[in-house]
Formats: sequence, C-alpha cells, structure tokens
Amino acid sequence: MFSAQNSQASSDVNYIEDVFSTWLYTGTGSSLTITNNINLSGKGGLVWGKRRVGTSAHNLYDTSRGATNSLTTNGTAGQTATAQGLASFNNNGFTLGTDATLNNASASNVAWTFREQSKFFDIVTYTGTGVARTVAHNLGSVPGSMIIKRTDTSGNAWYVYHRSLGATKVIYLNQTDVAATVTSPWNDTEPTSTEFTVGANNNNNASGGTFVAYLFAHNAGGFGLFGTDNVISCGTYNGNSTTNSINLGYEPQWLLIKRTTVAVSSWILLDNMRGLTVGTSDAALSPNTSDAEGVTASVSGAIRPTATGFDLLNSNSALNVTGSSYIYIAIRRPMKVPTLGTSVFSVDTTTADSAITSTLKQSDMGWFKDRTTVANWFVADRLRGFTSAYYTPTLYTNLTNVEATPTTGDTLTAFGPTTTGVNNGVLYAGGAGIAANYPLLYSFKRAPGFFDEVCYTGTGSVLNVTHNLGAIPELIIIKCRNQGTNWAVYSAPTTALKYLFLNANSTVQSNTPSLWNDTTPTSSVFTLAASTAVDSASTNRVSDTFTAYLFSTVAGVSKVGSYTGTGALQTINCGFTSGARFVLIKRTNSTGDWYVWDSVRGISSGTDPYLLLNSTAAEVTANNYVDTDSTGFKVTAAAPAALNASGGTYIFLAIA
Repeated sequence: MFSAQNSQASSDVNYIEDVFSTWLYTGTGSSLTITNNINLSGKGGLVWGKRRVGTSAHNLYDTSRGATNSLTTNGTAGQTATAQGLASFNNNGFTLGTDATLNNASASNVAWTFREQSKFFDIVTYTGTGVARTVAHNLGSVPGSMIIKRTDTSGNAWYVYHRSLGATKVIYLNQTDVAATVTSPWNDTEPTSTEFTVGANNNNNASGGTFVAYLFAHNAGGFGLFGTDNVISCGTYNGNSTTNSINLGYEPQWLLIKRTTVAVSSWILLDNMRGLTVGTSDAALSPNTSDAEGVTASVSGAIRPTATGFDLLNSNSALNVTGSSYIYIAIRRPMKVPTLGTSVFSVDTTTADSAITSTLKQSDMGWFKDRTTVANWFVADRLRGFTSAYYTPTLYTNLTNVEATPTTGDTLTAFGPTTTGVNNGVLYAGGAGIAANYPLLYSFKRAPGFFDEVCYTGTGSVLNVTHNLGAIPELIIIKCRNQGTNWAVYSAPTTALKYLFLNANSTVQSNTPSLWNDTTPTSSVFTLAASTAVDSASTNRVSDTFTAYLFSTVAGVSKVGSYTGTGALQTINCGFTSGARFVLIKRTNSTGDWYVWDSVRGISSGTDPYLLLNSTAAEVTANNYVDTDSTGFKVTAAAPAALNASGGTYIFLAIA
C-alpha cells in the first residue's frame, strides 16, 4: 500500500510532472493563460507549441531569450519578435497573446513545456567565436542530445547532436536528411557533464553570432523519491520491419524519432495526450514541416507504448525499416503518487440530454452510463486511443462483446480538449443520440499506486505481464478486445487461486490453476495461466489482444478491501478523512451484482441511488443500502444479502 508519507515530496525530490507537460488547448484569439503547474518564471524553461490542424509553424519560446522571441523548427530563420505570441512565462505555466499561430480562435493546439532541471533539460545561450570553443552548461550530467540554433540571422540549419551519432556527425531538425559528417560541428569532442564543445562551424559557432542550445539528459537518474529514477532517454535502434521492442525501463509519454541512415525521412513527434496508443490513432507531427498532424508522416498502427518502453510493429519507413538506424528522445510518463482522490478521479453528471465533460484534467479512462434508462456501460481509455472521427473504441462492462467503435454521439468521444475552452486531455461524451436524461461519467487518471492500464497480446503459455502501477495490484480487471469473452477479475481478498466475472453476478470461481496461474501479482508483473486453464480465453488466448485495468490502495486516496457481512449496520474504515466519493461492492461467496454508488448521485443516510456494472438496468433510487462515514462508508442493516448477509464475504473499491 502507498502511504501519504511515501507520496510527500520534499524540496529536493523531483518528478517528471514538475518539469514536463503536454498541454492540449483550444485557441481563443484573446489572451489565454495555460496553467500546467510548471514553474517557468522561477526555474526557466522552454515552450514548444504547434497548431494541430492546418498549416502552421512549430514555435519555440524560452526564458533565456525572452517571451517575445520565437524560433521555428521547420525553417532556417533566426528568432522573430512576436509581441503577441507568448506573452509571459508564469510560475505555474505561461500566457499566450493574440497571435494566431498558437492562439487562433477555435483552433486545436498542443504545447510541450520543458522546465530547466538538472539531469533533465537545460538551456544555454552563447556568442560564437569562429574557432573551437567550449560552452558551460548546467545539465548536471553528460548530454544525450543537443539542439542548437543560430538566433541573430537566417540561413542556418538546426544542428542536432545525439550521443549515438558521436561528435563527428550532425543531423538537422529542420530537414529530412540522414545524419551527416560535416566540418567540425563538435570539434570531434564529446560533451561532458559541465561543458560541450563546438568547432569552427557557422551553424553553431559563427564569429559574433548568437546561439541557443537545448540540452537533454540521458538516463541520468535524479528523479523519484530516492533520486534514482530515469525520466529521459536518448537512444538508438536498428529497424527490422517486424516487431521491434525498445526497452527504456519505463512507459514513455513523449517520443521524438528520426531515421539517420540509408534514406531521408521526416522527424516523428508523438505524445500520449494527442495519441500514442495501442491501437491505430497515433497522431504524429513533424518538426521539419509546418504540416498539420498526421499529414507528413502517417505512423498509425506502427508504434505502441509498453510498460517498459515502446514497440515498432511494421516496416513504416519513418520508424522501422530493415537496414536503417534511428535515434530517439523519450520522456517518461507521470510518476508521482497522488495524495488527493480529487486529483485522480471525478464524478460528473448532467440533468439533460446533452454532452458531458469530465472535471478531471488529463483523465485516462472513462466509464459512462445513461442513468435513467436501460443502457450499456461504456468504457473508453486513452491507451486504446480513438478513431479519426474521434470516437473511442468502446468496451461494455455488462457485455462480453468485442471492442466496438460506435459512430454516433451515443458514446464517449476523444480525450480533449473540449470545443469550449482550455481542457487538457479531458474525456467527454457527445450528446447527440443519447436516449434519455442524466448521463453519468466516471473519470480515472493513471497514477502510481492508484490506477494503471496495460494492453498486451496473449501467448497461450504462462505469461508475466509487466505493469507500471508501482505497487502490488489488489484489483485487476481484464477484457479481451477482439473476442467475445467474460471480463476476468482478480482481487487480493479472493487471492490468486480464484477469479470473478465483472459482467456477471456469479460467485467466485476456483478452478485449478486459476486464471492467475495461482501466482500472486507483484509490484512489477501479474501472471496469467496457460490456455489449458478453464476460462483462459478471457485473459491469455494466443494472439488475442487484451486490456487490463489495475487498482491498489493509496492511503487517503483509494482502498481495495473486503469485509464480512453482519446483517446489521457496520462501518467500513478505508482510512479516509472526508468519506468515500465512489464505492464498488461485490459479494464473493455467493451470487451478487456489482453495485456502484457515488457522492454526486448521493451517498447519505437517506436513499442512495445505485447502478450495477454488470447490468443495463436504470438507476435504483428508493433504497438506503450505504451511508456516509468520514473514514469510508457504512453498509446498512437494510442492505440485501448481496451486500450484507451475515457471514457473507465481499470485496470493494472505494475512492476518496
């Protein structure tokens, strides 16, 4: 279990979410403040922005050159003063001016923020000498990659150093060219942890010229509670035109990839907010062009993130051709343990037949249900992505159906931003086609200890699946995406010897071996039985695709637990201080539905509306089965046997 003590960051503890952000937003045409909680004014950093739809330059602003000075990666121009581009760097983000490049009214945009931080990222400005010289930096480690641009005049390429290319070669951020050996770009001298060297080369050391250098660390540690976690990697791989697994030791949220040998190819820039998925909706931008998202290089279906890195899946020329080499810069996904339930979970409803928008920013999964009519539960998540029409591949907790992609508004749609304002990666549902009133949306954010998701392919043999929960999973929910199977559920209280079905009200199953190969999960893997096990088609049939949702207990945030029924009022202490906002309960030693309550619809000493995850039934409002308690929740004496039979056993998930 994660404790609050473990998640309390002291002043010298760094997390990737403190220094990097991908922010999706809709332009307004007027002054627009982006609050991504990155301290740029106090610490320094870079904002790299791009309009996603339509032709528009990549614009870079940094604190060393000043907020009004823009550089564009898709050309050779020097910096340009744009008073209405980026208006200011703030202690919690930045403010955009009225310039249409990054703030055109109603246009969809992305901004990547890199804060200066030892062992992650540094910015250096210097004046060229025309002869070999060293330049001091504060990266605190040997740079894995450097991007340098002359700022005072036009006509100079963007020079990129990458550790895998060495100090005799350069590659150009503004071009498709392969890596080239040019005259003395780095004076044949590798950078050190305190300085880098430039030769007598006009593109990075012209006499009297002014330059900016962006430095990226490589596997330097410096992050996490103990300061040993890597958050950025600058690596290389050779294409093989088939499945090509790249091991980073973590799941990436941002990737910049470039082919360096054999043939020209655009740079590929991906992130998990726009679409870096285990599906077909990978949304690529290319720093060497002003093209809209997906125009220059289509990579959908060619790359997928894993818990330990990323896989290349086919012979896409920009990513994985046999005989070619590639370089990359990868940044780790968020890693901070939550301390508040409201930071990782929200409940949202409306009182009309209309769209519904999550109040949780950067949500990664949504459960959606029409409360007042017979209707399915929709489940969508960021990792499985969305289609080009921005409809999410949907699973249904009450059905065994395969993953489907509805084509009407009667479903969950893309993961932000909404069309009405600044919302970073917010999950929302379309209103068109919703049959009745009062839709309900539960939104979950992936966070260590609380919730993680893994997509994997079955092998038919005993399989260890790596995850990033960072804790021992206490609740695992698995669904096959391409076959009609039951939803398999592991819970710590019922142990790895047994399993349940989310889509049914059945009792716990106890076949030998169980679906979990009778093996308790660990903080890094969970284990699945071979295809000879009963019901293994739900978890590990060879070549089938699966998604797994993992939950655990975080002190004061979430609780996975169990209790024994008494038939009388009893308090379930979850260790909370302000009560549970969400409660899921299932009886395990006999039949019983999967009951769901939340504080928005009502958990009180009166009637408590509930829904059933395994049923299309409308909300039931006339019963008082659960009550509030500051430490968690209460199960009342009025509760049926499915919730509080004397001697009955029950599992639950509660979120504060």
